[in-house]
Amino acid sequence: MDKEKVLTKLTDAGLVAVIRANTADEAIRIADACLEGGCPSIELTFTVPGAHKVIEALAAKYNNGEMLLGAGTVLDAETARTAILSGANYIVSPGFNLEAAKLCNRYRLPYMPGCMTITEVLTAMEAGADIVKIFPADLFGPKIIKDIKGPLPHAKMMPTGGVDVTNVDQWIKAGAVAVGAGSSLIAGAKTGDYAKITETAKEFIKKIKEARA
Repeated sequence: MDKEKVLTKLTDAGLVAVIRANTADEAIRIADACLEGGCPSIELTFTVPGAHKVIEALAAKYNNGEMLLGAGTVLDAETARTAILSGANYIVSPGFNLEAAKLCNRYRLPYMPGCMTITEVLTAMEAGADIVKIFPADLFGPKIIKDIKGPLPHAKMMPTGGVDVTNVDQWIKAGAVAVGAGSSLIAGAKTGDYAKITETAKEFIKKIKEARA
């Protein structure tokens, strides 16, 4: 899928599901539940056992592009390349890595590095990051989006960490192009309640649409 199409589809929905799981089967079931709830953007973290194989399985299952497959917790270019070969459409990192940025630019995949300061945001943007992941977002609150957009009005940011259905509207109204949600979205997996994940995803999408309106 073209880089521009990935970015458009991701920002249109406005929600990225950050998946951490104990097994590959659990990760796939969470991804399925999120998609059913209207969230096509999945960030499968490399803390999941056999993460690259999970990406391969999901890429084969949704080979018509129904699901945007992102690889998360990517710390270096080597892991990024593995994820890309497995079928990842975009790469997400908890921090900025220049070599990973270069590799993603080389293969025209969106790279979304985690940043905490305006200097880090600027550095990431200069390296070609289309969307910067503000992480951990709960240390700052929605105000950081407005503060960064003061000197960098063209910055596209995606807060991750502490985003839930009670505050997602605040992040969107502050100027975030999308949000990343982990535990607040996929909590149902702990008890095997995947229907709850679907319902939570629907609530996230509803709140995002309302905030944008």
